[in-house]
Amino acid sequence: MHAMLSTKPGGPDTLEWTEGPTPTPKKSEVLIAVKAAGVNFPDTLIIRDLYQMRPPRPFAPGGEVAGVIEAVGENVSHLQPGDRVLAMTGFGGFTTHLCAAANACVKLPDTMPFDEAACFLFTYGTSHYALKNRGELQSGETLLILGAAGGVGAAAIELGKAAGARVIAAVSSDEKAAFCKELGADETIMYPRDMDKAAQKALSAEIKRVAGPDGVDVAYDAVGGAYAEPVIRSMAWGGRYLVVGFPAGIPSIPLNLTLLKSCQIVGVFWGASIYRAPDDHAQNVRELFEMYGKEQIKPQITARFPLKDAEQALNRIAERKATGKVVLTMD
Repeated sequence: MHAMLSTKPGGPDTLEWTEGPTPTPKKSEVLIAVKAAGVNFPDTLIIRDLYQMRPPRPFAPGGEVAGVIEAVGENVSHLQPGDRVLAMTGFGGFTTHLCAAANACVKLPDTMPFDEAACFLFTYGTSHYALKNRGELQSGETLLILGAAGGVGAAAIELGKAAGARVIAAVSSDEKAAFCKELGADETIMYPRDMDKAAQKALSAEIKRVAGPDGVDVAYDAVGGAYAEPVIRSMAWGGRYLVVGFPAGIPSIPLNLTLLKSCQIVGVFWGASIYRAPDDHAQNVRELFEMYGKEQIKPQITARFPLKDAEQALNRIAERKATGKVVLTMD
């Protein structure tokens, strides 16, 4: 087997191409011949020791994979060699072979290719949980998405439209705005890379103009930093501001704004929710596959790299240059 391993804390350039023996599945595990691995923002953090999870080194980043089961360990009865699966692993996915917990694997629909499967559950799972379970988004409401051209943001556009919401996509370039319009966003808003006080005031005014006098019912913030306050100033009465991620830094929010708007700041920790509410997660996965079958959602893969080029793939994510999803392929 081959893998891109993190042997010391650092950026994507510190990953090392390695060769080793193919692992053997233990009890309750399966061995997956990985065909594709999704690339996500947490992968850029975990190799720097900046993520909640800090696996012992050496380890491969990569929290979601798709492939074919080659072997099953003891006590595995619902999966067998030859099954096509996706798996949420947290890390370990940038490899050609991976042992994963059997209960972390989901069988794929026959019509779903491996690259789309490897880019499916992390983004759509996060965004569906955020909008449905945490934001309680309703048909007819206004949804604002920051970082709308990224993986989870693009998924949120599709899911918001499937829920019947009016979707406003906020992005940093004309190219990203055009991408969001193609996905179905009703409106787009541009924000600058550098957000000073004047830019914050201008962004808040623009959101209020586009959203209308009632403001934003649900805000999906996958950016954070200085972008957060202008959004909260634009919330509707009783609105829900969803905390999804912080690539621009952890924001500081004047809490008097939540009082004036009678709005909520709601945390979104999808990874933990899988284990704390497994029945809800299973239901959400079923709903996502149903929407995929109805062509309401489809992973928007805009860049594919071979496994050896994981550094380039991670840099595209870290530098916020990616639109949609980035994937590594093993063939």
